[in-house]
Amino acid sequence: MKVSTVEVEKAASILKLLGDKTRLTMLKILDNNDCCVCEFVEIFKMSQPAISQHIRKLKDADVVREARRGQWIIYSLNKASDYYPLVKDVLDHLPSQDYKLKELEEQGLRISCE
Repeated sequence: MKVSTVEVEKAASILKLLGDKTRLTMLKILDNNDCCVCEFVEIFKMSQPAISQHIRKLKDADVVREARRGQWIIYSLNKASDYYPLVKDVLDHLPSQDYKLKELEEQGLRISCE
């Protein structure tokens, strides 16, 4: 199996993105789940524009991808990205954040986009 390598410049910019606690937590949530912006708004108690800025940076770096489901846009980790192995290595060292989605579910906010 060939291990992909990433240029130092690009790795530094990806790691800088991951240096933000909110983005890092978003990615850890997306490691096991697909989410929409409205769910992140509830989880992080941040405005929709602020969450969208974080998502845009992750999308621009090719770390996150989006898929349209009806009128909703659902975000997931971009496992086809050249940077996915680097991101995955970092995420594997973090505790699960799935409980944040469980809390949303219990509050009846998990499927707020359906």
